[in-house]
Amino acid sequence: MPSMIAIRGTASFRAAAMFRPRSVVLMADPAAPEAAIIARNLAAGGFKGRLYAIGLPAEGLIPAASVEALPEAPDLAVLCLPPALLEPAMAQLAARGCLAAVVPGSAPDLAAISARTGVRAFGQGSFGLCVPSIGLNASLAHIAPAPGKLALVTQSSALARTVLDWAAAESVGFSHVIGIGGNATIGFAMALDWLARDVATGAVLLDIRRIRNRRAFVSAARAVARTRPVVAIRAGGRTADHSGIGDCVMEAALRRAGVLRVSTLDDVLSAAETLARVRPRLGGGPDSARGDRIAIVTNGIGLGQLAADAVLSGGGRLAQLSPEALAAFEMLLPEGWRPGNPLSLGPATGPRIAEAATMLAALPEVDAVVAVHAPAPEEAGDVAAEAMIAAARTGGQRSAPVFVAWTGQATAGRQRQAMAQAGLAVFPTPEAAVRGALHLARDRRNRAAAAELPSREVLELAPDRTAVRRILEAARAGFRRALTEEEALGVLAAYGLPTVPGRLAAGPQEAADAAAMLGFPVVLKILSPDLRHKSEVGGVAVGLSSTAAVKAEAEAMLARVTARRPDARIEGFLVQRQAARALELRMRLGDDPMFGPWIGFGQGGTAADLAEDEAHDLPPLNLTLAGQLIGRSRTARLMGGWRDHAPVNQAAVADALVRLSQIAVDFPEIETLTVNPLFADSLGVLAVDAHLTLRPEGECGVLAIPPYPAELARPWRTRSGEVLEVRPIRPEDAAAHAEAFRKLDPEDVRWRFFSPLKEMAPTLVARLTQIDYDREIAFVAVRRAPDGGEETVGVSRLIRDPGEPASAEFAVIVLKAMKGQGLGRHLMERLFEWGRANGVREVLGHVLADNAPMLAFVRSLGFTLKRSAEEEEVMEARLVL
Repeated sequence: MPSMIAIRGTASFRAAAMFRPRSVVLMADPAAPEAAIIARNLAAGGFKGRLYAIGLPAEGLIPAASVEALPEAPDLAVLCLPPALLEPAMAQLAARGCLAAVVPGSAPDLAAISARTGVRAFGQGSFGLCVPSIGLNASLAHIAPAPGKLALVTQSSALARTVLDWAAAESVGFSHVIGIGGNATIGFAMALDWLARDVATGAVLLDIRRIRNRRAFVSAARAVARTRPVVAIRAGGRTADHSGIGDCVMEAALRRAGVLRVSTLDDVLSAAETLARVRPRLGGGPDSARGDRIAIVTNGIGLGQLAADAVLSGGGRLAQLSPEALAAFEMLLPEGWRPGNPLSLGPATGPRIAEAATMLAALPEVDAVVAVHAPAPEEAGDVAAEAMIAAARTGGQRSAPVFVAWTGQATAGRQRQAMAQAGLAVFPTPEAAVRGALHLARDRRNRAAAAELPSREVLELAPDRTAVRRILEAARAGFRRALTEEEALGVLAAYGLPTVPGRLAAGPQEAADAAAMLGFPVVLKILSPDLRHKSEVGGVAVGLSSTAAVKAEAEAMLARVTARRPDARIEGFLVQRQAARALELRMRLGDDPMFGPWIGFGQGGTAADLAEDEAHDLPPLNLTLAGQLIGRSRTARLMGGWRDHAPVNQAAVADALVRLSQIAVDFPEIETLTVNPLFADSLGVLAVDAHLTLRPEGECGVLAIPPYPAELARPWRTRSGEVLEVRPIRPEDAAAHAEAFRKLDPEDVRWRFFSPLKEMAPTLVARLTQIDYDREIAFVAVRRAPDGGEETVGVSRLIRDPGEPASAEFAVIVLKAMKGQGLGRHLMERLFEWGRANGVREVLGHVLADNAPMLAFVRSLGFTLKRSAEEEEVMEARLVL
């Protein structure tokens, strides 16, 4: 090997070289334990490209003396080398133009080596990479994965082998098996970005231990989940964080991305079985939105009841069958039996289960069917299994999916295998089949929630950021990371959140004077930076109704607290006007090592921690997301009112959560902020107590989801003198975006979307309005209506290529009534400005060859044009910024 000096080549990394290589080189030390396994798998995989080996004689691989001696620059390298030899090997590869690698073994400095050489790698400890459709098996697999539509992205080699072993028995195939390993240079984001564009991938399984780039992960996961199911498991979440907060925050992050989180290996395999074989039915009325109305058919009453119990305990619903539907099943039942759900056909009726399952699947009130079969005497079990296979083949996309529970083993095992090979979702127990059906329902709800179109309502905030800055600077000047309660409430007040009136008092007499000014009754609190929970040491008194009572309590409190905590620094008292009776809530801003700032909401008061009622989400929040967060807490049921308690103003609570979210966006130096209690009643909310801590000097939190770039909004004047607002698009623009589309000429629609769309589907509207502001930008030109509403009159968009972020594709469209005003040019110039600021060097676009106005427009902007090599009717426009 040559010297350790890292040498960068002139090539750039290409995702296709990693995931669709035409040539692969194995560079191996024969003593490396992984080398022989990977060499054997490479040779046996039937790879359609060329395979080379350096350092290890391997049958089926073309030997080469060195990287320089290879007849071509390989696309992908697999490095089974000692850590000391990795950098020189990667330097040689970079010099030849190979920048994609897999590192199965130890590589503690892989990130630094990658930065120096430019070679990006899966590892350290990567399971490897399998792409069965091209015969690539550069992995440590003990079983070669078959081609299929399931993608597995994992950090655990043990889990990968387990899933592959299960899949071989269940006849489940894979589009990709990707071993992330230590996630040092290439992680989940790049893998998910590739899978999002891969038409052969129908569903994705994720095994997550560590996320290196939280923003890139959430964005890429969301891109995949928009078009296919994604299921994730995280082992060790509770072990790493005994409080469970980190686990809850991960679930919140996955939920925002539309990913289904599961907790056990059984759930992973059940989800894999479901997602590899089953798709939800198309269409359905409003009651089908949850996707969890399950019908059960069985040849054994007991097994049917077990399935029904599993549906209800899992949060699903037993489908309510109409009288007409029930009447149709009477001919399948023994004499004297009555139809219901579960529908029990009686023993020795195996073949009839398939017929009944098909009939149930066709009912509009059914979202999924669980068909449960038990072995029966004098029954031809093989015939029953064949009937189930035949029935499954007759179901269309508008039929509900069927989950088969084929119980037993001695005879049923062989029959289950036959059904699995035929593509049925088949399970060994009723509970497992129900779990599969509920996974599908949860996935449907998760993805729908992630793409939910919010209302037009935007909470327009006008916080006093200068006041907050002064408060935080005062704490820093005093070398304090913890703010006083008065300071913390001041931060909330600066963001428009109602706070209880209060005054500081140096001693007992001053506290009594402050109480007289505020009015009675009052609450008295000790002030100390060393007392996080003042009530635990007798530092809070309520219901004080006279100056004498306040003075006496202040003296007693001072003595009480000093006796219990002699080390605590006492800085006086806080006197507050006592709020009226209300529901006590708590909202919190915290920080997670993996996903950054999070928001928690739930029951408040002194017993909040014991109640364990807290729902979590990630900032930024809008009103729709805040409402969903409230709904996930148990406290939401109390907010509807009970007995003599009036319903709480939930809109005011959602408003408070959005304001807390904006504090996290505007002041990333805040580490924690707790509001407890937040009083809530029918009139609104009132923050009574708050605690805020700052991060160490120089540290800032990084949100997993980029916030709305409000600073990019600007007014712009048309040639006719009308003033429009040009700003980044936001989710609340969904309705206006759809309305603008309806106003477009059909020809403009064809030119923009390359097809004659008549209406934008909600999923497309969500995709166009819910964007990742780190990866793309869309500017909308907005006209204000006299009633305060907004009309979108033009849109421009620039989307960066995840694999090559210096390149981005543009799109622009302007309503016919606004053409000739210079708006299109201005919208494009805003794109160029954003692109230059974010490292975009080249802007690309595709224009239909008959779109003469757009071709002339892009020429005037400096684009060069050439005909597309792939599509004769398309012109490629290119501009170097």
